[in-house]
Amino acid sequence: MLLIDCPWCGPRSEREFRCGGESHIVRPETPDAVDDAAWADYLFYRHNTKGVSFERWLHRFGCGRWFNVARATTDHRLAAVYGMTDPRPELEDGR
Repeated sequence: MLLIDCPWCGPRSEREFRCGGESHIVRPETPDAVDDAAWADYLFYRHNTKGVSFERWLHRFGCGRWFNVARATTDHRLAAVYGMTDPRPELEDGR
């Protein structure tokens, strides 16, 4: 089981949280001007990396706030926990 360090509530069991998928996905500024292929890419296609993945998490049974997590997909270690508006951190492995 993961122990996730909520930026507002502190360390809690992963049972209190819900993963919201990949983070740092930018919505097209003018959706009406985007072709179907680009819109489908925005809606459906995500990176499926082996290594560090940047994800959004919701503390649904706690403060109810969203935040970002950098998590290793191979062993689930958390490399960083940071706010939704904070930039993606530079990690030691260069990702």
